[in-house]
Amino acid sequence: MKNKNYKILLVDDEKDILEILRYNLEKEDYKVYTAKNGIEAIGKANKHTPDLIILDVMMPEMDGITACSELRNIENLRHTKIVFLTARSEDYSQIAGLDAGGDDYISKPIKPKVFLSKVKSYQRQADAATQEDSTIQQGDITIDPEKYLVVNKGIEIILPRKEFELLYLLAGKPSKVFTREEIFSKVWGNDVIVGDRTIDVHIRKIREKIGENIIRTVKGVGYTFEITE
Repeated sequence: MKNKNYKILLVDDEKDILEILRYNLEKEDYKVYTAKNGIEAIGKANKHTPDLIILDVMMPEMDGITACSELRNIENLRHTKIVFLTARSEDYSQIAGLDAGGDDYISKPIKPKVFLSKVKSYQRQADAATQEDSTIQQGDITIDPEKYLVVNKGIEIILPRKEFELLYLLAGKPSKVFTREEIFSKVWGNDVIVGDRTIDVHIRKIREKIGENIIRTVKGVGYTFEITE
């Protein structure tokens, strides 16, 4: 079955959670690997190159935030989707996870049906990304969706998956104002619930890497891509 081609790494120090999640995923014929801390996760991710890493935040030896940062520094894992498992809902925890390169959160306690729905949503997004659209050229900026590569004035810039997808969306229709609702729907999908500040964090990080004037905030509406001198 096609799910066998979608590899998932589960990382949690609670054995019961690993077993429950693995059981439910393998019932859907996903290929599943497990690790019990961040250090072990990095080793297994390097070895198996998963499509999705589901990572607990609070773990011994190396926590999920630190592990995520380390994973994002590995070339062949830069665009692997990383989702945090956490019982913590504080804003600072979510922002730290996003700053480390995370894509989403799944809250504990975990409901198997909701969990599987989210995983299938992530897989649909990955499948859609493989049918990619063409390269975008806007001024000095080139955005290549096949390589997940941005070139700005001849300098190559590697963005994490969600930052790239957000930039690609906005640059695909320059001057169009995308509402926050449109951005959530097109980049994260309707099945994914993320915090209100998620878009703001990603926009801020894109501006830091590409330029402050590339994306303009339209107060009370959303964001638009524009080339300004």
